[in-house]
Amino acid sequence: MKTKLLFLFGLCCFGISAQTINLQSFATGFSSPVEITCAPNDTRLFVVQQSGLIRILNPNGTINTTPFLTLTSSTILSGGERGLLGLAFHPNYATNGYFYVNYTRAGDGATVIARYSVSSDPNIADASSGTILLTVAQPFSNHNGGSIKFGPDGYLYIGMGDGGSGGDPGNRAQNINENLGKMLRIDVDSASPYGIPATNPYVGITGNDEIWAIGLRNPWKFSFNRLNGDLWIADVGQNAIEEINKVSAPASNTGLNFGWRCYEGNVPYDTSGCPGYSATYAPIAVYVHGTTNRCSITGGYFYTGTTYPNFANKYFFADYCTGEIGWVSSDGTITWNYNGPNLITTFGEDTNGELYVAMGGTIYKMIDASLSVNDFGNKGIRLYPNPVQNELVVQNDNNLLLRAVTITDLTGKVVLTQGLDALAVNRISVASLAKGIYLATVDGPNGRLFQTKLVKE
Repeated sequence: MKTKLLFLFGLCCFGISAQTINLQSFATGFSSPVEITCAPNDTRLFVVQQSGLIRILNPNGTINTTPFLTLTSSTILSGGERGLLGLAFHPNYATNGYFYVNYTRAGDGATVIARYSVSSDPNIADASSGTILLTVAQPFSNHNGGSIKFGPDGYLYIGMGDGGSGGDPGNRAQNINENLGKMLRIDVDSASPYGIPATNPYVGITGNDEIWAIGLRNPWKFSFNRLNGDLWIADVGQNAIEEINKVSAPASNTGLNFGWRCYEGNVPYDTSGCPGYSATYAPIAVYVHGTTNRCSITGGYFYTGTTYPNFANKYFFADYCTGEIGWVSSDGTITWNYNGPNLITTFGEDTNGELYVAMGGTIYKMIDASLSVNDFGNKGIRLYPNPVQNELVVQNDNNLLLRAVTITDLTGKVVLTQGLDALAVNRISVASLAKGIYLATVDGPNGRLFQTKLVKE
């Protein structure tokens, strides 16, 4: 039996290809962070700690002293793969103040989905407002899932592991009368404590009404592409294979079978009484453990930000045991591109689509360290000297209609903005900037952006 614990230490990392991805420390002082998320149109990040705290991380990297919410040991059972595991804000949070949490219950370790409300203070929740919506009994201590997200259809999706142990001994993931080993989908607005979307596959027939899809082992992390609504599910494997699933139009593409325990990734595992592989929903990508010490996938996000163009059209994820970050391209190819010094427990996405990573007690911002200093050359724009000390020149050899230059640090914070005159040469003072690496962006014709890396000496 193989169990994937969330907080192991001292594992080795291995060499990979030249780096494009890099991580820059954004805030530190957290304890076992397992989720990073934001409310709609809210620039703050909310960091979930496994032991029961939700803490607010502000855009300038400061952490509020008072937690947003505290759930004590009388409410949650924490440790191993248990604890406060998920957080999702209602799409109308700005008006109704509702948010939802996923935790394992004190006493029996059952999964609980509960709703809370913010108080009159936007930085503090009303701890007395907790209302339990859904409870799912857990036969073992592992494979609890954790993520909860609102989909583009407005429904709440809940990732449920197969109940634990190893090999799904109760065959729960394929049992449509069990909520374990499934992706559930509920309507939190139409009824109390919740309603069932009419397009869920087992409405009115045999099978649990909450089920949206079956055949998952431990979908610890899943997310939606905010540009087109695609659902990305990273399902933790058993002994050999980790898998990534992509589902387009999840609002209507229901009743899928992702294959577990019959198949681990794209390979037979225990096929007794199982459908053929062609009857299951195949992953877009898999990777094997092999001799790399990779062991457990931590799902992330499809990049929807604008700061790092090289990240476009990529889904980012990590292997928990090695600390490596990789991406999946549109054809399903996996590229490993970063080898972290610690174990990656979660990714996060801010309101602008920029990505964050939790390692140990630190939240990092994911940046592109490979931006070329010569990107402007083929556009007839020259930015020099680079490296620069006090004065930067933007030269426009092709007489393009340039509007402004913006300089940001590698966390995406704007440190300088200056308009550009209709001149071949514009001079910009950068004497006030600290030494380091920056991203220079020039607004061009029709809103086109030209970007390059800038080094300040």
